[in-house]
Amino acid sequence: MAAIVVPFSGASGKQRLKPLPADARAELALAMLADVLAACKHVGPTRVVTADERGEVVAMDHEAEIVEDPGEGQASAVAAALRDVEGRVLVVNADLPCVVPRDLRTLEAATPDEGLAYVAARDGTTNALGLSSPSLFAPLYGAESAERFRLHAQSLGVSAMPATIPNLADDVDSLDDLSRLKLRVGPRTLAAQPR
Repeated sequence: MAAIVVPFSGASGKQRLKPLPADARAELALAMLADVLAACKHVGPTRVVTADERGEVVAMDHEAEIVEDPGEGQASAVAAALRDVEGRVLVVNADLPCVVPRDLRTLEAATPDEGLAYVAARDGTTNALGLSSPSLFAPLYGAESAERFRLHAQSLGVSAMPATIPNLADDVDSLDDLSRLKLRVGPRTLAAQPR
């Protein structure tokens, strides 16, 4: 069983979801986190990396361990959570409200015995990683990071498996994304969507 790491930058994130008011964006971010953690809970022990008090409450409600976010971006947050993890680990973004346990198990199964699996978003960024060992992680997030993770694995001489898992590929960065995924999102995200 793989450990799972979910970085959550905070309820004030998701700036691209404007023109929603700040409180609506916060509720939506927390609802997406809750849907992600509801899936994780059935797959493996989960750590949420955050400095957000409301995110910590959601994490505790879903029996996740809380790791303090060092506040230097997504890569440092993930690295902080991986410090004392051993064995296989999944890293899953908090804005994937369609994810269900089967998707996480599929990612774990796709992870090579020595190497990594990655799920690219539509824009080439990375939504999820499966690592055979935490030592394979590198701070490569950002534009075209999925390709950078592939090249990183290649440079280490280990396998890199692109994983096509629609519910992990579909993140919510904009109102258009939310509209496109409206009928597939989890119940908490569905309830938090603007009317």
